[in-house]
Amino acid sequence: MAETTVVKFGTDGWRGIIADDFTYANVRIAAAAIANYVLAYEKPAAGVCIAYDTRFGSRSFAKVVAEVIAGAGIPVAMAAEITPTPALSYAVRERKAAGGVMITSSHNPAEWNGVKYKASYGGSGKPSIMTAIERYLGKALPKSAAPAAITEVDFNPEYAAAIARFVDLDAIRTSGYKFLIDDMYGAGRGVISGIFVKAGVPCVEIRSEINPAFPGINPEPILPHIKAAQEAVVAERCDAGLITDGDADRVGAVDEHGNVVDAHKILSLLAYWLLERKKWPGEVTRAFNTTKMVDRIAAKYGRKLNEHGIGFKYVVDLMLEKEILIGGEESGGVGISRHLPERDGLLNCLLLANVMADEKKTLGELVAVLQEEFGEHQYGRVDMHIDEAVKQSAIARAKSGVADFAGMKVLRVETMDGIKFFLDNPDCAGKKNAAETWLLLRASGTEPLLRVYCESCSAESVAKVLAAAQAFVLEGSAG
Repeated sequence: MAETTVVKFGTDGWRGIIADDFTYANVRIAAAAIANYVLAYEKPAAGVCIAYDTRFGSRSFAKVVAEVIAGAGIPVAMAAEITPTPALSYAVRERKAAGGVMITSSHNPAEWNGVKYKASYGGSGKPSIMTAIERYLGKALPKSAAPAAITEVDFNPEYAAAIARFVDLDAIRTSGYKFLIDDMYGAGRGVISGIFVKAGVPCVEIRSEINPAFPGINPEPILPHIKAAQEAVVAERCDAGLITDGDADRVGAVDEHGNVVDAHKILSLLAYWLLERKKWPGEVTRAFNTTKMVDRIAAKYGRKLNEHGIGFKYVVDLMLEKEILIGGEESGGVGISRHLPERDGLLNCLLLANVMADEKKTLGELVAVLQEEFGEHQYGRVDMHIDEAVKQSAIARAKSGVADFAGMKVLRVETMDGIKFFLDNPDCAGKKNAAETWLLLRASGTEPLLRVYCESCSAESVAKVLAAAQAFVLEGSAG
């Protein structure tokens, strides 16, 4: 039972390196913990939905999970096809299942795989649920008189129909816009293109083949992994590029010129459109490391802005507690509660197309209009892989008080999730409706990694602050 120590459930579940710690033995341990949790806290007769992505061995690992859970007397609906994570979440909720298990490692490199747990409401398990599951790790399952049935089901058609209904496909078709779709070799393959082709929307799909090696990239919709989309959107003369990650719960985009439209602009565009066009009720949420442009948009429409810790679990918690219109995070996870308390990269791609159709503007033009009204907001992030001692030194010095970065005076400090410095930036002084300049240092709790985030009124200003922050961090490595 020595292997039990490597299985640890985090925000969404457990991830590991295939054939190192992500083994059949450890997957069985994780599956048994989930089965024990369902038997104790949920309605086991309602069954569990199980799905898998395009990664190496995912279907085989999913079958092992299904056998363990069914062996505990819990009926299993097993995906017949490669399935996006949001499609599994949708199936869990619509079928009123006790829960769901997704075999995926999302945007991680090819050598990783994982086990995600989805709760009965169709979203990530709350921290209390994940803690309860973790308590069962290594515990034996009670014997069942007989294994429950394992039934193969294709979850994709109902999900695709649901997200197609959520948008105005007629408006998208008549807009005349052409879209590039980049699946990044992931589980979103064929979903958006299938919807668009059926509706008569011009589109070009790339990286839709199954290749568990994710050749040359990590399936994460950020640079440098989306260079193929940048090139293809120009070469194919598309008006936008719509991108999803390995399990299709995160969204990325490029405009008609191949410029990256980051997750902050995507969240801002969708929030603005939902408030201005749809006028749906509800509050807005964003993570501590996410653009403050969203704050300005929420304020314009008199909506409360909820700031929370980093991780989509905080969005889910708020969506389950009160009426939230939209919530998002820096890594491309955006959720709309009218659909699911869950990030959904595929739906968000369709919604971006809908925004373009309604506003009669390309993606680049939409971003320009947003920046004109709410001020130019530019963003940057650096992941510093450094020795643990250097990381701890930087955090200790940051906590003890810093007067300035890059010659910019520190105006105030916030510590909700990491250490955020708001700076007095002279470069922004003469700019219309200039963005606040802030810098965030956030240390990983599990590895020698420190993430540095910055938002400011220009790309040059962001680069300047990030360079100063990196120099500050590396001071601890002297000698």
